[in-house]
Amino acid sequence: MAPNFDFADWWNKENRRGTPVVVTMENPNNWSMLELSTPEGHFKGDKDKNKNAKQLTWVMLLRAHQAAGCVAWLGQGLFALLSTVRTRFLRRGAALNADQSYKGKLYKFIKAFLVFSIFMLGFEVIAHKKGWHFSRPHLHIPNSTDVLGLMYSAYLLWVNIRANYLAPPLQSLANVCILLFLIQSLDRLIQSLGCVWVKLKKIKPEPLVQSFDSGDVEGLDSGYPMVLIQIPMCNEKEVYQQSIGAIAQIDWPKDRLLVQVLDDSDDPETQLLIKAEVQKWHCKGINIIYRHRLNRTGYKAGNLKSAMNCDYVKDYEFVAIFDADFQPQPDFLKRTVIHFKGNDDLALVQARWSFVNKDENLLTRLQYINLSYHFEVEQQVNGVFLNFFGFNGTAGVWRIKALEDSGGWMERTTVEDMDIAVRAHLNGWKFIFVNDVKVN
Repeated sequence: MAPNFDFADWWNKENRRGTPVVVTMENPNNWSMLELSTPEGHFKGDKDKNKNAKQLTWVMLLRAHQAAGCVAWLGQGLFALLSTVRTRFLRRGAALNADQSYKGKLYKFIKAFLVFSIFMLGFEVIAHKKGWHFSRPHLHIPNSTDVLGLMYSAYLLWVNIRANYLAPPLQSLANVCILLFLIQSLDRLIQSLGCVWVKLKKIKPEPLVQSFDSGDVEGLDSGYPMVLIQIPMCNEKEVYQQSIGAIAQIDWPKDRLLVQVLDDSDDPETQLLIKAEVQKWHCKGINIIYRHRLNRTGYKAGNLKSAMNCDYVKDYEFVAIFDADFQPQPDFLKRTVIHFKGNDDLALVQARWSFVNKDENLLTRLQYINLSYHFEVEQQVNGVFLNFFGFNGTAGVWRIKALEDSGGWMERTTVEDMDIAVRAHLNGWKFIFVNDVKVN
């Protein structure tokens, strides 16, 4: 039977732009379909070309927009760099007038050596471009008759100077560096073996007494020594609150504890915030005071030295030092100061650092590995076998008498922690590292 083509079907096919069809039905039993070509087929290629041209135009406009953005970003970065350089040069004069100490002979020598190195590097590049370099492994220096120009002769002179005067001392220096590397590697190996020995034998410092109880029923806290806690900080707007809050909650008799917040901040807003935090804990009954220096002489060492010169410090026996980003546990003093009882030659009890962001990214993981080796191996082994190690500058408790006998904090150096540790060791004082006491 012939298919039924009604008007609606025919109209829909016209709307779909299909190929026109003519049905001939001369005989109902014999029907046929005839396709008629239309002019649209001739223009189909032209429409595709127009469509592709529009797409290409949009792609080109998008690329141009991206390129313009990239150029603008580079221009902004270059402008920022030039502005920074300009600011540095403008401030350079004031900085030089403020501090001329670093412009000594060593500074001038380093500056001249840097300029000379850059000049000779450019000279080497030019010589290589000219084809004046020599094939390895034999170095052939031509005769004077082979010299073709002034720069070529200058290059030959430089090669002679390099081979006869510069290479021998540099080779000797390289040999010394190799020797130092071998010594350091041997030191690392010995320390690692010492750490294994400490772990196998389960060696750890133990206090001679287990508590501060004096046995006096009326004065239960009289056995606790007087402890001073110092928190040096400078513009620590992000961490001051956590640090002060953690130290204010340390478990120790309030009448035998004093907290000094040593603020060197030059930002008035930060100063007000720290003062408010100190006042808050003072109102809660914590013996805490706020100190601010107008002149930051000596930086951290000067800050600590200034605080130790207060008259009331003579009433205290020990001083615990925490940087502004450290938050000790409430039992920190009870687990560290206890080691001083009965050890009159003990100057320092150093705790281990722990890190709250060690898994944040690859850099923090690498730093955590490096510092973990420092505490687990270097500090622990030196503390067990030598009773000496470098003070880490924070999370440690010092005997005030040891600090005074060693000359106190020196403003002459920026590594005041190692400086005071070496001087105390030379005076016969001993150190203890407690690996199981961790401070965040």
